[in-house]
Amino acid sequence: MSRDRGVPVVAVIGGGFSGAAFALHLVRRHQTGAQILVFEPRAQLGAGLAYSAEDPSHRINVPAARMSLYPDDPESFQRFVDSHGVRHTDPSILTPGGQAYPQRSVFGAYVQAELAPYLEKGAISHRQSRVRSVSRSGDRWLVVDETGSQTPADLVVIATTHPSPQLPSVLRAHATHPRLIADATVSEALANVGADESILIVGNGLTSADVIAMLSRQGHRGNIMAISRRGLRSRGHLAVAQEPFGDFLSHPAKRASELLRRIRQTLRSAETQGLSWHSVIDAVRSQGSGIWQALPMEERRRVARLARPFWDVHRFRIAPQVEQVIEENLKEGRLEVAAAFLKSIDAKDQGFDVVLASKGREQSPRHFDRIIVTTGPAHDGILASQPFLQTLQAAGHLNNCPTGLGIACDATSRAVDSTGKADPSLLIAGPLARGTFGELMGLPQVTEHAVFVADEAAAELRRLQATVPDCSLHPHPSSGPAAIANPTIQLERQRVRS
Repeated sequence: MSRDRGVPVVAVIGGGFSGAAFALHLVRRHQTGAQILVFEPRAQLGAGLAYSAEDPSHRINVPAARMSLYPDDPESFQRFVDSHGVRHTDPSILTPGGQAYPQRSVFGAYVQAELAPYLEKGAISHRQSRVRSVSRSGDRWLVVDETGSQTPADLVVIATTHPSPQLPSVLRAHATHPRLIADATVSEALANVGADESILIVGNGLTSADVIAMLSRQGHRGNIMAISRRGLRSRGHLAVAQEPFGDFLSHPAKRASELLRRIRQTLRSAETQGLSWHSVIDAVRSQGSGIWQALPMEERRRVARLARPFWDVHRFRIAPQVEQVIEENLKEGRLEVAAAFLKSIDAKDQGFDVVLASKGREQSPRHFDRIIVTTGPAHDGILASQPFLQTLQAAGHLNNCPTGLGIACDATSRAVDSTGKADPSLLIAGPLARGTFGELMGLPQVTEHAVFVADEAAAELRRLQATVPDCSLHPHPSSGPAAIANPTIQLERQRVRS
């Protein structure tokens, strides 16, 4: 399949935040003239699973002033909130300290508004379909979607969502039980939960907190028990933010044990200066990429295996509104948080008789009307989660990251094949690259990574221009920022649908 069509094609698989941000920055920063096709089955680009949530209890978990599509304009989303009357439609948006934590769907609307001018002018095209296979066809890629449409592409950018949670082994025999909710992030997953049902939540992170907030909003009155092996739960924010505290890059740690020791030392130093642990964790987060790059692979694996649960509950904080709901449930005795794991389950028509264990000791059996799994994405199973990823792995183009945190890629986000070679025409964007880049779950870091991958893609398109004479990379009339007339005015016409 020769390159004789004049305009190169960039196929972006996944149109949630990562894919949308990549496409946006590629067209804004680089006048490549490429045709940018984003494959996303949802009706709108940019929201994905996280920001398409319509439940009012689902809120962003950092202040709006720290959420933005643009690293050099951190208050972009805050301006959107202020200019679109969100505070008038959401009386609970502000904390006592005046920080705004809008509903997640508002952020999804913001991303859609930023994309709208480029979609209208054709600089970015939305293919509302799932990709079924991606394969080599000569020196290009062939992308086949669920409609059977075949799209040749010069570059493929994988920006798909996280895989669904993996059921704990003792639950797998009951996967189809009507009172087991295997993935609480699925739309309407909690719709049939009775107000007085007793519930066991397996997992105690952000999703667990969202579930508790949703149930409370629905009027749930029954008892809830949330378990994790260590009994840790996501923490909240400081009422008044502090500046990051700590230097972990001047002499970066080479071992996981050394890194953890330095974090503990910095925490003690921060305490003597009247600072909270939040400031130290924020410093680790902001320096995360450099910290991670300095660790050898085996030490990265050790951090991911041993320290990740502790990191997650401090790094990924819940919105103050959600924290208030959880604290109220704890105070009133409706919620119990415990360090335990599932030992055995006896399924009944109306629920489950469960034996929990903690530190090797079994507890007395307890009955729960329903079990909800909120253990988080099964990152190490990403390549088995979608057919097109399976075909790419089977052909040797993709591998699981050795850290167990996504897809293997190099320091320029190029996928690493089965021979260890990086392919410049196959890029990984977003959290699935976190095994290489470290801190790639928070939105600011995902945004920065989208810019980075856009720059890498543009460099590869320029290389194609230099090496393939008949592949014209001159901008066509509908591409590039110059083709967008008055985007600011057009954005003002967008309205939040929440």
